[in-house]
Amino acid sequence: MVANGLPNHAVGTFPNAGNPNLISSQNVNFAATLTPVLSAVTRKIGPGGVSAYSLQGVKFDPATAGTCAGTITAASQCNLANGAGGTWAVEALGQDTFNFGEDSNNAHVQPSGEYHYHGMPEALLTNSGVTDTSRKMLLVGWAGDGFPIYARYCYSDPNNANSALKVCTGSFVKDTVADSGRPSTSLVPLGAFTSDWTYTAGTGDLDECNGRTGVTPEFPNGIYYYMATDSYPYFSRCVKGA
Repeated sequence: MVANGLPNHAVGTFPNAGNPNLISSQNVNFAATLTPVLSAVTRKIGPGGVSAYSLQGVKFDPATAGTCAGTITAASQCNLANGAGGTWAVEALGQDTFNFGEDSNNAHVQPSGEYHYHGMPEALLTNSGVTDTSRKMLLVGWAGDGFPIYARYCYSDPNNANSALKVCTGSFVKDTVADSGRPSTSLVPLGAFTSDWTYTAGTGDLDECNGRTGVTPEFPNGIYYYMATDSYPYFSRCVKGA
């Protein structure tokens, strides 16, 4: 894939109060195998790891650079820009404590000018006519290991394309007790940090990489695929392809 990193849909206003960066074109050169193979070893998605892109060439990058130190006495003491000075990784979505300036597509802009999705790319579904009353298993992108990415809706029976389409859910559960050394929940409520979520098999439809194996419109014989979801982790944090 060769692209300029700009979506084919409207975006929010950038810069904004939570995001000081101006969106700009990028030089996207992305390649992945046409014959992906599952591995027993997972790899990280994001900086220093594997990339994932929408069909339009916009990156999926779910994590943030924001962190908090365990010793903070106010949420304003956390560093949302470059993570300096903290060990508790902050989530962009699913919390109201920190403002990352994301738009209605759950996306915002990096200092480099790169527009990127942290979660559900809403406009991609809207532009394809996908709604809750007009459901479709929509291919929205590819992960760097060569497996496809779908958004929101999946078959209720993963191996039956005639089964009802449902809202696919992740299998992470929010902690009820704060981790030792974590900033007080009176300052930063549970759910705001990545570590506040624990993978619990069977609580949702997907595995620890927000994926599963099944049939899709493009792969009627079945394939492993990733999902963008409305629930944590919102998008895959790891890939399972070799």
